[in-house]
Amino acid sequence: MALPRYADRYLDHLSVERGLSSHTLAAYRRDLGLYAAYLDAVGIDGPLEAVAEDLAGFVAWIREQRTAAGGSYASSTVARTLVAVRGLHKFLVRDGLADADPSTDIGGPRARRSLPKALSQDEVERLLAVPVGSEPVALRDRAMLEVLYAAGLRITELVSLDIDDVDLTDRTVRCLGKGSRERVVPIGRPAQAAVEAWVVRGRPSMGPADAALFCNRRGGRLTRQGGWKIIKKHASAADLAAQVSPHTLRHSFATHFLDGGGDVRVVQELLGHASVNTTQIYTLVSRARLRAVYEQAHPRAAADAEPAAVLVEGARSHDT
Repeated sequence: MALPRYADRYLDHLSVERGLSSHTLAAYRRDLGLYAAYLDAVGIDGPLEAVAEDLAGFVAWIREQRTAAGGSYASSTVARTLVAVRGLHKFLVRDGLADADPSTDIGGPRARRSLPKALSQDEVERLLAVPVGSEPVALRDRAMLEVLYAAGLRITELVSLDIDDVDLTDRTVRCLGKGSRERVVPIGRPAQAAVEAWVVRGRPSMGPADAALFCNRRGGRLTRQGGWKIIKKHASAADLAAQVSPHTLRHSFATHFLDGGGDVRVVQELLGHASVNTTQIYTLVSRARLRAVYEQAHPRAAADAEPAAVLVEGARSHDT
């Protein structure tokens, strides 16, 4: 997909100076490709020639476009695209390539803040119980699921782990997250035992020695897609396929931690979020769950509860 002028320099800046992941960079590249298509459609040579009215026109233009599937672009996609375009124009000003930023007042849809989907604790236990037996594949899969839930890792972080990144004595996992931010996360005894069983009894028979903690049947490092297929297979066996996505165990980790009384700042550190604002959404999940429990358990929460006057009159009759 064609890009606007200077977009490659901007993407290099995001990669080298801000350390954005390859997945985020690919999304930004697609977003800037849409911007290039718009500039070409309206006869503008490049972002240096765009003015504020052109940016407002871009917002209207993208709302009229259709995806490959024939639908409109989601509000979250439009919002992210505008972030990429704003970032490009700010970069051009910062590097002295443009005198002004025409995107300053650009408006657009707010991405709807959807609640992460988390499994219940019973559902997590069902999923973790699926890989059984002493075969190497079963040992590997059990260790993968245990570590994902115990440490709240992203699937990319999981498959990027090396053997030396796990300290079984201290029960910690060291991983490299978004923006190349390193963090050390504790794990519980079940995850410790599962990893130890895999490393000692399973991994040596799965191919040549390698630094990777989790490998495929040929001994090579598992890919992100391979790891996801393994998780999806076990989710299906636990009748949870429709509820499990690549981030489900990470969401469940955060939600259950907060439900258990954990502090949101601690969750931020454990998840590797740069800002606590990203983590705050999990407090919404906990509040939603609290509301559901309240509605079910409290006698005065039901919509069809008796009027207060009736209850008071009943109490008076009982007292006399």
